Amino acid sequence: MRSALPPGIRCVQAFTRDSWYRGFTLLLTFLFYASYHLSRKPISIVKSELHRNCSAIAGHGNKSHLDNDTWCDWAPFDKPSYKMLFAALDNSFLIAYAIGMFFSGIFGERVPLRYYLTVGMFLSGLFTALFGFGFYWQVHSIWFYVFIQIANGLVQTTGWPAVVACVGNWFGKGKRGFIMGIWNSHTSVGNILGSLIAGSFVSSAWGLSFIVPGAIIAGMGIVCFLFLIEYPEDVGCTSPQHHDKPEQEPLLRHDSVDEIFISPSHSEGSFNPIVSNAQPSAISFLGALKIPGVVEFSLCLLFAKLVSYTFLFWLPLYISSVAHLNPKAAGDLSTLFDVGGIIGGILAGIVSDYTGGRASTCWIMLIMAAPMLFLYNYIGKNGLSIIIGMLILCGTLVNGPYALITTAVAADLGTHKCLKGNAKALSTVTAVIDGTGSVGAALGPLLAGLLTDWNNVFYMLITSDILACLLLSRLAFKEIRGWCGYFPRQRGFKEF
Repeated sequence: MRSALPPGIRCVQAFTRDSWYRGFTLLLTFLFYASYHLSRKPISIVKSELHRNCSAIAGHGNKSHLDNDTWCDWAPFDKPSYKMLFAALDNSFLIAYAIGMFFSGIFGERVPLRYYLTVGMFLSGLFTALFGFGFYWQVHSIWFYVFIQIANGLVQTTGWPAVVACVGNWFGKGKRGFIMGIWNSHTSVGNILGSLIAGSFVSSAWGLSFIVPGAIIAGMGIVCFLFLIEYPEDVGCTSPQHHDKPEQEPLLRHDSVDEIFISPSHSEGSFNPIVSNAQPSAISFLGALKIPGVVEFSLCLLFAKLVSYTFLFWLPLYISSVAHLNPKAAGDLSTLFDVGGIIGGILAGIVSDYTGGRASTCWIMLIMAAPMLFLYNYIGKNGLSIIIGMLILCGTLVNGPYALITTAVAADLGTHKCLKGNAKALSTVTAVIDGTGSVGAALGPLLAGLLTDWNNVFYMLITSDILACLLLSRLAFKEIRGWCGYFPRQRGFKEF
């Protein structure tokens, strides 16, 4: 008598070949983008080492240091203007990233994503490591570090449009919010790992805080070259678009909005009603802006990302200043904000899938985030337990909308009905949304460097959250009216 199959084998057989490939692609892209964020995080950890509280360090009583209260700082960050120099480093990266992002999606649609990501990760690893070599080469020129940050900002734009496009190619809209909510935790996981790795070396040899993450992302570039599959059809799997009914709806009358998509035979940026069996071309920047919802979500992300990246680049220094902790302890504690980000991204994805309201989910979380930031500023210094609780709560509410917009919303808009299955649009739409958000990511750390008082920094963050909320008000109100049974008479786009 033959024995039954082992439970493990039965579990393996329960998943189809398509499911295994989709899960493998999801895991790979998760690791790829986690490595991008892992390599961005060290600068925020190292700041408190480059400019320290020298008077609090044992041995300051040594006579050789009596007339030098910056003896333990790393020049040129030993000047009173050190915050401005830190802001210059942050914005060298972020402005280059914001500008490069608007072009990155266009390149990503015209070259194989596997090659694009591989080159991007190799170069990111190189420039991240070069920053760390400044420690061993005893480089004290601000322009060396600024140049490295600009170059790194440009090459890091290869990551986000490419991984979102790849995931969008493999997954349909059914549970996109939940799947991408979990998947988007790569941002927080990368930040956490980057903080822990950088913190391990920051007090002994801060150069390794950059060199080790640089080696990791370069190594992931090799993995990408060897294993990434861009399209399901490349390995004989079924494309998710085949199961998305809205993409297969028959054309109605010629003035219907459903009929619009990009025609390669017309000028770039124009939408033209054509037959659905035409071969689509890569979408233009202006064409992406014409997709309903892109402009509003992009502007909302500008202010949401301003808040998130201000925390990303300044939170360890803030914790070190107000809680009087050493650089490693402050860096480790700052990872709790990213733990909250994981919770917020998953929660936003689940709620938006269940309700069908992407805009309203972001809107509600943004409304709640503003008073929580105000509260954190006033009670976040009163004991370790309060700091931990507020960091997790603020991370949940701040990063939830940011995560949802950059993943599920971008994928929804990049595969909108008006595009009639044009998969080439996804990378550009993602780049437009995230590129606009990156403008805010550049402004936030810059303004934080210019503002001399932490209270003013928090007022800036609260104002940004309110503006982000206002920009989504029309779309959120439309979704809420739909829940109440009101639908406009004219035929329009159901999603946004």
